[in-house]
Amino acid sequence: MGAERDMEEPGDLPRKDKASPSSPLASDNAAARPDGCHTPSESLQVEVQSDGPSHFDAVHILTRISLFKSLDGVATDLDKRKEVFGQNIIPPKKPKTFLQLVWEALQDVTLIILEIAALISLGLSFYQPPGEGSESCGTANAGAEDEGEAEAGWIEGAAILLSVVCVVLVTAFNDWSKEKQFRGLQSRIEQEQKFQVVRGGQVIQLPVADILVGDIAQIKYGDLLPTDGVLIQGNDVKIDESSLTGESDHVRKSADKDPMLLSGTHVMEGSGRMLVTAVGVNSQTGIIFTLLGAGGEEEEKKEKKGQALEDGHQLAGKMQDGNMENNQTKVKKQDGAAAMEMQPLKSAEGGEADDKEKKKASVSKKEKSVLQGKLTKLAVQIGKAGLVMSAITVIILVLYFAIDNFVLLKRPWLPECTPIYIQYFVKFFIIGVTVLVVAVPEGLPLAVTISLAYSVKKMMKDNNLVRHLDACETMGNATAICSDKTGTLTTNRMTAVQCYVGDVHYKEIPDPSSIPPKTLEILVNAISLNSAYTTKILPPDKEGGLPKQVGNKTECGLLGLVLDLKRDYQTVRNQIPEEKLYKVYTFNSVRKSMSTVIKLPDGSFRMYSKGASEIVLKKCSIILNETGEPRVFRPRDRDEMVKKVIEPMACNGLRTICVAYRDFTADPEPNWEDENNILTELTAICVVGIEDPVRPEVPDAILKCQRAGITVRMVTGDNINTARAIAIKCGIIHPGEDFLCIDGKEFNRRIRNEKGEVEQERIDKVWPKLRVLARSSPTDKHTLVKGIIDSTLVDQRQVVAVTGDGTNDGPALKKADVGFAMGIAGTDVAKEASDIILTDDNFSSIVKAVMWGRNVYDSISKFLQFQLTVNVVAVIVAFTGACITQDSPLKAVQMLWVNLIMDTFASLALATEPPNEALLMRKPYGRNKPLISSTMTKNILGHGVYQLIIIFTLLFAGEQIFDIDSGRNAPLHSPPSEHYTIIFNTFVMMQLFNEINARKIHGERNVFDGIFRNPIFCSIVLGTFAIQIVIVQFGGKPFSCSPLDLEKWMWCVFLGMGELVWGQVISTIPNSKLRFLRGAGQLSKKDEMHEEEMNEDQEEIDHAERELRRGQILWFRGLNRIQTQIDVVNTFKSGTSFQGALRRQSSTTSQNQDVTHVSSPSHVSLCNALSSPTSTAAAPSGQC
Repeated sequence: MGAERDMEEPGDLPRKDKASPSSPLASDNAAARPDGCHTPSESLQVEVQSDGPSHFDAVHILTRISLFKSLDGVATDLDKRKEVFGQNIIPPKKPKTFLQLVWEALQDVTLIILEIAALISLGLSFYQPPGEGSESCGTANAGAEDEGEAEAGWIEGAAILLSVVCVVLVTAFNDWSKEKQFRGLQSRIEQEQKFQVVRGGQVIQLPVADILVGDIAQIKYGDLLPTDGVLIQGNDVKIDESSLTGESDHVRKSADKDPMLLSGTHVMEGSGRMLVTAVGVNSQTGIIFTLLGAGGEEEEKKEKKGQALEDGHQLAGKMQDGNMENNQTKVKKQDGAAAMEMQPLKSAEGGEADDKEKKKASVSKKEKSVLQGKLTKLAVQIGKAGLVMSAITVIILVLYFAIDNFVLLKRPWLPECTPIYIQYFVKFFIIGVTVLVVAVPEGLPLAVTISLAYSVKKMMKDNNLVRHLDACETMGNATAICSDKTGTLTTNRMTAVQCYVGDVHYKEIPDPSSIPPKTLEILVNAISLNSAYTTKILPPDKEGGLPKQVGNKTECGLLGLVLDLKRDYQTVRNQIPEEKLYKVYTFNSVRKSMSTVIKLPDGSFRMYSKGASEIVLKKCSIILNETGEPRVFRPRDRDEMVKKVIEPMACNGLRTICVAYRDFTADPEPNWEDENNILTELTAICVVGIEDPVRPEVPDAILKCQRAGITVRMVTGDNINTARAIAIKCGIIHPGEDFLCIDGKEFNRRIRNEKGEVEQERIDKVWPKLRVLARSSPTDKHTLVKGIIDSTLVDQRQVVAVTGDGTNDGPALKKADVGFAMGIAGTDVAKEASDIILTDDNFSSIVKAVMWGRNVYDSISKFLQFQLTVNVVAVIVAFTGACITQDSPLKAVQMLWVNLIMDTFASLALATEPPNEALLMRKPYGRNKPLISSTMTKNILGHGVYQLIIIFTLLFAGEQIFDIDSGRNAPLHSPPSEHYTIIFNTFVMMQLFNEINARKIHGERNVFDGIFRNPIFCSIVLGTFAIQIVIVQFGGKPFSCSPLDLEKWMWCVFLGMGELVWGQVISTIPNSKLRFLRGAGQLSKKDEMHEEEMNEDQEEIDHAERELRRGQILWFRGLNRIQTQIDVVNTFKSGTSFQGALRRQSSTTSQNQDVTHVSSPSHVSLCNALSSPTSTAAAPSGQC
């Protein structure tokens, strides 16, 4: 760049010798060398003004384009561009501060009730009532003064407040770390997305955030465009702009007609080069994002922090995703486990959006994940029971006190005694609330979050990048996996091993001398030119290694054939660089072939074609014989060739590709748009058999899946014989079994009626036995997935996982319960539609995902088993104790400590158990199986009975057993008794040992198995034990504890260890005796139906709202485009190039006020849009 660069003044117009980007001159001059690099004199360059305004837009940039060279990568120049045009990053929303999270945690209803009760208790303890000394207030004060403890009455209230603070801090810290993890995941996803850019004459892969204005980016099928730009050279480029316009038709782009490319849109076909004109907040996505962000801030100022703001960010996140229409918080229409949040693929927006979207998801997602549904139901059941118990406890305590004092002892209610009586009532209220706190399983969401977050973190090491948290739990319930073949089951390293050329079938690659020279020449040209120029074979990284295959792997296999024939494809490409290719028909799933037309020196045209052998051969009417001369190729010759050449190759698991060509005269020039007449009457050159070996670890992984009750189906675009051969090698099908291997045509014939409509009954006849679906289109894949999910053939609804890598796999990935996209071979579109990205493209990673998913489910079950035991016992003890002794044996602060053990610590300890292979030895749980199995019910009841017997024995006979003073019926402020301390200590010890029991939920005998593989568990159990010692020995009045001697401690630990022995006794009881308690947490059919009906209504509203919103955005866009065009005209007329930028800036700020959120969260009203100063039309705002 440097001194020689021609700096223009802001007022200058582009000079005559410079090309405007949309002119043919620009695309012609953007000539690139065959390696995809631009020569200095030929390329486009965006000049940077040294003193230009900081707010640039596309209009301004386009007036600054000059023909110079691609960015040379000089650091100073790149920094300058960054400074002037900005980076390709959309600034993230600020995360919530720790204090905000603390405030949110304080909103918990039970905690608020406790806080109020504690404050009343505190206030009353400082109030010295006048009737304090009088005997007439009955038992209210007896014994308190003797100990001089009345002053310590405040301690209980303070201790409750302190424990509330602990609970709040722990919750806030967990939320904070969860948000941090989300942001980490987000940045990981961002780094994953790379883009090919020409810099310094080299094609390099850059992270999307590093792309700058003036870069020349290579775009290809499947890309999600990260910036705005101008197409300067393209082959058959078609863009899906539905994310911006809502129009689902693909838009054809070319350098001379409609060259503008916008960020957030998808390349659906073709390839080309794009000059980057706007990045980050100035790009189309950025403008929308900024606009919506501003709308949100205004709402905040108006203190409408509710739904509208949420929706603003959600829509922003979705626009950022570039797929607003489809991403409605990943609505999976009428299907299974919906994902909780849609992660924007390249947004820097992290956890905040996710949390908001999670709240929102309850409205817009179709169906809860299996675990969520069951947990919600269970939590409601437990909550109701707890509320009833706590209410009864308070009523009984108040009645008992009132009857005892005012009826039996006939005491009058004296005014001076009122505060003392109120103190009693407050104490009763606190006991009631404590019962409620213990009963309500607020640790459940925490356990789920910890378990999922821990799993997600660990799954990254297993090459699973989880984009939607609950996908990992859903995966544990998977009953079917529909997998691609290439790259997932196979290594995706293609090698040509056989070929049929010159009427001879060579079982290995022939010597070039044995092929007719004429045929060889045409074959080398056909392969070298009719393939993406980005596909290359590079020298190996390590000496003695295999050459590196870059780009399309099938094309790499063919280029390898050229190299094996001792020819160089690069020299051929150098003679005819990419921009000299006359016309390219790119590969897509409909054509199943790729063709390239070149202009020969004599003015005539030659088209090279390659594709699936049976498809291309059908279009051939001539074939080159053993001397390289053309001969007639009749249908019967083709049938013979299929039988003798193609089928034997396919049966060996080879992919067969046919290479052909056709010559056209110069005059008249053919109509290239009439594909049917162009792609016919071809001359076949050869058929190549390409081997893609099965990954060595796949057969074992598939066997594990089958053992785990998961059916693996292969869905591939390959030939049926090749697919069958690979399926046998993988172990998907075994000879002699009753299974179906069909191709797409046969599949459609079986599932469609006479009118061509898909019928569920017909699909139900096909899918149970179907194992291989070959030559399938993406629509077939989607139909199959939908058919399996919607099937009512089996009792349990099938949970389907799907793998996909292509752009067209998007619908199937979205429809599936869990969509896996390929991290290496996958397109951006596929990744965006997926729930989990396989970073190594390997099927065995899916098996690890299943293992982790099942582990999550089991971790939650372990936690439930433990927590419900504590719940049942604590509630019954508090309730019975209160009714019989007017006081709970477990005090409020002690209960809160128990709550902390069983909620936070236990969820950490039990939710972080590592998975083991045994998880894959059982069938999936299914959607209707109760969350609490009969084994778990048996354990909960069994251990509950043991704990209750011990505690009630200690409560009513403890003073005799240990020869100590009784703690029952103690007065209000009496000191802590040893009696009740023993009860508390024994209770905690029993929980600690029961936590070890809870590690096993399927009735296993050895509860210590693998305990040392989980250091978190060990440290939590030991830590809890240590804290318990401190509480008992030094807790004193706040914890209502009296220090115990060693003998009593030994008894407490001994009674606790009894849990382990009792656990063995329980596991010998057969489950069949417990049929009466099977339904806890079960999702009945009725619930599912009700939920679906509700959601279907919701879905209709969603559709309507989405349409409305899309229409409004479209209207906005139309207005914007008119303004932009006026800006362009004005820029050229007035010669002040940055006036446009400033005007655009003012219109953007006016638009920032245009998006206002109305009461319904999904509506965006654009009332003021047309009244901005630059608009050409005005409408009364009342009409909006």
